[in-house]
Amino acid sequence: MDTWMRFMSGDGEIVFGRVEGGYLHEYQSLDRRVPTGEVLSTRALTPLAPCAPGKIVALWNNYHALAAKLDKPVPAHPLFLLKSASSVVGAGHAIRRPVSYAGKIVYEGELGIVIGRRCRDSSLEEAEAAILGYTIVNDVTAADLLGENPHFPQWCRAKGFDTFCCIGPAIVSGFDWQAGSVVTTLDGVERQNYPLADMVFSPAEQVSLISQDLTLEPGDVIACGTSLGVGSIKDGATVAVTIAGIGTLSNTLVGTQDAAAAMVAGAANAA
Repeated sequence: MDTWMRFMSGDGEIVFGRVEGGYLHEYQSLDRRVPTGEVLSTRALTPLAPCAPGKIVALWNNYHALAAKLDKPVPAHPLFLLKSASSVVGAGHAIRRPVSYAGKIVYEGELGIVIGRRCRDSSLEEAEAAILGYTIVNDVTAADLLGENPHFPQWCRAKGFDTFCCIGPAIVSGFDWQAGSVVTTLDGVERQNYPLADMVFSPAEQVSLISQDLTLEPGDVIACGTSLGVGSIKDGATVAVTIAGIGTLSNTLVGTQDAAAAMVAGAANAA
């Protein structure tokens, strides 16, 4: 299995490559995986989300256990929405409560598929070959907005705020998803623990079917949906999503005052 990560160097340059033994073996980019010959110590680098997706395709009702609990039929085609590219943050970065929203915020621990090559109308075999690897996603939702307008469920708005798509810490190629589980903790207390083998649509099926609806580009992420145990996050709480073989994605929700203070401090440090 190869582990791919993305960092910012001390001079502000974004670097991507294969990580082994505490060192980054740099590659040109995610879609041009050609070694540059540079080897950098990860201790001197700042971790970022492992990819910069142009779009995040987020599935709903993709686990048999959750479908049974909700009394929903298993879909014939993946049910999905799109999250904004600006919603992406990496492991360790804050989830910022929107200034305009004081309601319930929800976590969803998920497996993420990272696309490695452009695909459109792909067969299952082509879809499998298009998967660079797997990562972890926390699909954050401003839950009270979903039904705020009775005439139009606001899925994209509720899930598209800045920092509402946590991705990381790495992309792992060759991961055996069928043997994996998603474990989500809230301030150290386990809230989710479900097997990935319970998925309705396998990763290759997701890529193949979704590619019939829209073109998937290198770096795009498919969030495979979540299962039982979704819950709310209070300001100051930390959500950690772990998939053995990939790692742990940990992020803390900060309230509007803390977020504003952090932005002021960041601006002062940059001045």
